[in-house]
Amino acid sequence: MAMVAPATISRLERGEDLKPRTVEAIRATLEAAGVIFIDENGEGPGVRLRK
Repeated sequence: MAMVAPATISRLERGEDLKPRTVEAIRATLEAAGVIFIDENGEGPGVRLRK
């Protein structure tokens, strides 16, 4: 749905650097699916699903 190759997702999961526009495309797709990104709150950043 983010229009990126599966290998790109694998690179993201491994922590490799991606182009900012690629990261934004993946993030926007996840947010559209209900994922909420949580900023650093003392215990590290995280994600959760929208209610």
